Amino acid sequence: MRPHATAVPYRRRRRAMWAQIRPFPSMRPFSAPTPAAHATGGAPRANRRPPSYHVHRDMTALDRVKDDLAMARKAGERERVGTLSLVLSELQKAAKEGSDDEVAVLRRERKRRHESARAFREGGRPELAVAEEAEAALIEQYLPAELPDDELRAMVVAAVAETGASSPKDMGRVMPVVMGKVAGRADGRRVSQQVKEALSA
Repeated sequence: MRPHATAVPYRRRRRAMWAQIRPFPSMRPFSAPTPAAHATGGAPRANRRPPSYHVHRDMTALDRVKDDLAMARKAGERERVGTLSLVLSELQKAAKEGSDDEVAVLRRERKRRHESARAFREGGRPELAVAEEAEAALIEQYLPAELPDDELRAMVVAAVAETGASSPKDMGRVMPVVMGKVAGRADGRRVSQQVKEALSA
């Protein structure tokens, strides 16, 4: 069994963290420990930082998951490793099949966890439901922030005006326009509901 993160010497975890993020110029450069710090067994407390996951927002989800998985393995975080390994596999599979819609893959994986959690709760296994919900929460960290209802509604209204749609029959014209503007920040079901309401008003 791999040791828990707290059982791994801090210096090893710190070196692993900086090995991951040092190539990125946006991050603050690493400061070597002072002689006084060596005497006390490490960097001064003010300079110590815990591992930081997916800090680079310009990376693809696949790259972020891959980097975070490597860091989780070094830290001995077994649950995180298990979840990220499965997610990485699904992202890589989609990429091989020619799909670049990482958000759709992540949403699907999150949905699977929520469905499993509901099934476990209904089956009287709340402890398994909690584990599934924790995985869903982890996956959600790689998804873009959800659009507020008012912002989504404004996009729908603009798309209706842009396409000249006037009835529910025109949903097929409006949906692609809205989904393009949403860019993964709202799922199709939520967008569809807003479009229906706008065209039925």
